[in-house]
Amino acid sequence: MSQAGGRMSRRKLFGLGAAGAAVIGAGAVTTRSLLEEPPVAHAASTSDPYPFYGGHQAGVVTPAQDRLHFVAFDVITDKKAELVDLLQEWTAAAARLTQGKEAGAFGAVGGAAEAAPDDTGEALGLPASGLTLTIGFGPSLFDDRFGLAGKRPAPLADLPKFPGEQLIPEISGGDICVQACAHDPQVAVHAIRNLARIGFGKVSVRWSQLGFGRTSSTSRAQATPRNLLGFKDGTNNMKLEDADLLRDHLWAAGADGTAWMAGGTYMVTRKIRMTIETWDRASLAEQEQIFGRDKGEGAPLGRKAEFDAVDFAAKGPDGQPMIKDDSHVKLAHPSNNGNAHLLRRGYNFVDGSDGLGRLDAGLFFIAYQRDPRKQFVPVQMNLARHDALNEYIKHVSSGLFACPPGVQDAGDYWGRTLFA
Repeated sequence: MSQAGGRMSRRKLFGLGAAGAAVIGAGAVTTRSLLEEPPVAHAASTSDPYPFYGGHQAGVVTPAQDRLHFVAFDVITDKKAELVDLLQEWTAAAARLTQGKEAGAFGAVGGAAEAAPDDTGEALGLPASGLTLTIGFGPSLFDDRFGLAGKRPAPLADLPKFPGEQLIPEISGGDICVQACAHDPQVAVHAIRNLARIGFGKVSVRWSQLGFGRTSSTSRAQATPRNLLGFKDGTNNMKLEDADLLRDHLWAAGADGTAWMAGGTYMVTRKIRMTIETWDRASLAEQEQIFGRDKGEGAPLGRKAEFDAVDFAAKGPDGQPMIKDDSHVKLAHPSNNGNAHLLRRGYNFVDGSDGLGRLDAGLFFIAYQRDPRKQFVPVQMNLARHDALNEYIKHVSSGLFACPPGVQDAGDYWGRTLFA
């Protein structure tokens, strides 16, 4: 049994060694340089791996991949040492999986025939596909089970109830979350499946969500994608190239008052169901007024190109503002929310039909920030109260998680700074 808060045990460190070597062999920069705030690498192709080690977790400013498998776990052990052991085992597996390796040292077919395999096997032969795994700790983890109450960060304050939300408790919250992003859905599902397998008896899956078609760009090298309402989504998103914005609005710092979160960030998730069929009957003019952008180019109304600055003073031929006060773009704009910026990393979802002939579809919203109280909460409150888009959407799930700093090297593990 490992010591809570210590470096990774020799057993888990041995299991991680091959993955660590794979990182170096793949041409990644060294751990030392990663800890000195390097630029995030762009994979040469969608098959290639991203580095696992670094000062920040991958999967935040990493150029957004095409597929998502997100899971929230409840911790079912009441032993702190078992939880730390699990985090160490998960880290070892994550380091291997993100480099296109199998979850365990013996893999799906290399162990004893009488024992369960070290990997489930459905990703055999598949490349890394840009897989990133990002972990976060929910407010419920900081109760009296593991002595963590005094380490709960102030920004991890429970979200308020927003007007109009219809949250389903069974698909909200969770002690721990893991976000798996990849270009191949089988790779993302395989990663989550193996973490759940490793966690058997210590954690149980609370809820999960599959996503396709990223709805945000996190790099200027990426084109802006579209949501299921047909509009470009996340045009003004923070990008990995925005060093000053990331420093001020994304990454937690020691000066924020929680030393163990320095280099980390805070994640908010919202499952937003869209009434697709009703929206599809709305006129183009109404749709564009609701968003405040044209549907084709994505330009702010009154302008020509997607990235033109929004002009809230622009008037139409009738003398009325081109961009309405209840438009989505105006209500979400930093200038109307105390200069609050978010790094969005959401995905479209379609979960079949609802039994009434309507698609169960919408947006699985994910946003990262330095302090949700100052960023997500004011923006969402503004939208919940006034957004014309609310006629066509409803929020049914919510999550809030503290994502710790990155894993430094093969002897480190997810959340070590919390348990130190």
